[in-house]
Amino acid sequence: MSTRKQRGKDQIAIETALGPARTETLAEGAHLFRQGDPAAAIYYVEAGCLRLERYTPAGTTVVLHTARPGELLAEAALFAGAYHCNAVALKESRVRVYEKAAILANLKPGSPGHTLVAVMARQLLKVRQRIELRNVRSAKERVMLFLELAADRQGKVVIDGELQEIAGELGLSREALYRTLATLQKEQRIKRHPGCIAILRP
Repeated sequence: MSTRKQRGKDQIAIETALGPARTETLAEGAHLFRQGDPAAAIYYVEAGCLRLERYTPAGTTVVLHTARPGELLAEAALFAGAYHCNAVALKESRVRVYEKAAILANLKPGSPGHTLVAVMARQLLKVRQRIELRNVRSAKERVMLFLELAADRQGKVVIDGELQEIAGELGLSREALYRTLATLQKEQRIKRHPGCIAILRP
């Protein structure tokens, strides 16, 4: 089956599952949404190209994904309060906008379908976060980004399990993680407590 035919079948399936949508056109360089904006919709790319990018605590930009025609965008936002990255049009683009509230209204809370979609959305978000973490070269900024992603609203991260498990997820040795945490604490960017780590905000 050709890519164009498959794209058409996918769009029909999405429209059947998600219901009506409105169309939005973006100029090159325009933001579809920004990191921290309330998560209000998910999107289907009809034309153009959008880049998902996130700013690290150090101010650098990490590219998570480039969405092209035929792809859904921001699926994980269905079960998140805010978008965790920016979506920027790399050229003039057109997207279909599916309102989050309308989608969730068709998924009865507690039903198998609701539970399955929630699990898939969370797993997708974790996969993209792992990719994001591995793209950060600096060990300090990689650890800080991990903590930012895992922190609650007060900036606290509960350490459940061994630090060596976190080291493996970050692609660091246990010794490198310990040294990095010690450096971050010395720089007063974090404070370690038994069972948790607190991010010290400026």
